[in-house]
Amino acid sequence: MLGYNSAVFLPFLRILGRKIIANMDGIEWKRPKWSMPVRAWFWLNEWIAAWSSQRLVADHPSIADHLATRRPRSRIIMIPYGGNPVVAASEDPVLSLGAVPGRYLISVARVEPENNFMLIVKAFSRKKRDAKLIIIGALDDGNPYHRRLRRAAGEDVIFAGAIYDQRIVEALRFHARAHLHGHTVGGTNPSLVEALWAGNAVIAHRIVYNLWTAGDAGVYFDSEESCEALIEQVLCDDGEVSIRRAEARKLAAMRYNWTEILKAYEREFLSLAKRPSVGMSSRQPEEARHL
Repeated sequence: MLGYNSAVFLPFLRILGRKIIANMDGIEWKRPKWSMPVRAWFWLNEWIAAWSSQRLVADHPSIADHLATRRPRSRIIMIPYGGNPVVAASEDPVLSLGAVPGRYLISVARVEPENNFMLIVKAFSRKKRDAKLIIIGALDDGNPYHRRLRRAAGEDVIFAGAIYDQRIVEALRFHARAHLHGHTVGGTNPSLVEALWAGNAVIAHRIVYNLWTAGDAGVYFDSEESCEALIEQVLCDDGEVSIRRAEARKLAAMRYNWTEILKAYEREFLSLAKRPSVGMSSRQPEEARHL
């Protein structure tokens, strides 16, 4: 089971004798965007999933620590998300947005307050820059937060909207100077992992989730002022960016390789089924798309 938002049905599966592995994703009930009744529903489902599943998968060490307050450590396995390497991409998507390859920052996420877009936009827009900030995420003019965000943005901020063509997103990542990541909740964020596989230097919010996920590929902010300082540093220091990019690809290959991640899932499935491991030497990373 991926996520626990409908875990109320899991006890019925246990009654039927099913064996359950639940990937618990993030701590959904802590997200401030939800109303108290919704947060209470998520909290209840987290407990039900924790006690109805024989195995709990955490995608980040801190999520594993949280789950250990629900179940014994012996029931928890840490398996992060993976990504696919991006080693070449067309410049056309970049040029079509009015940006120059290597002279823009990119942020890819849901445009919500908890992802710190207002802080990022204000930090970037404090001065005129010889660079762009491209934000990929759906905006709704009926949303008050989205309207305020547009008003706060300088002329060099490009709101590209939601883009679902993976080739375009990969191209925009690949040619970016750095990835801006303002998330404050969650575990191993897929968008951040994809940025590492694209070889992006990272400017991220200083929280435990981002620090572990991006490691030495990133530099970290905790305020609008520190975010602006890091933006300036990344835009001006070619050597710093080269070092961070190399660290990004190194970390991605070491920690977020789909083949190794699939092997970890296979071991858990076979262990729970009490079957011997058969190996996955022929499995290709792209197959993780169908996990």
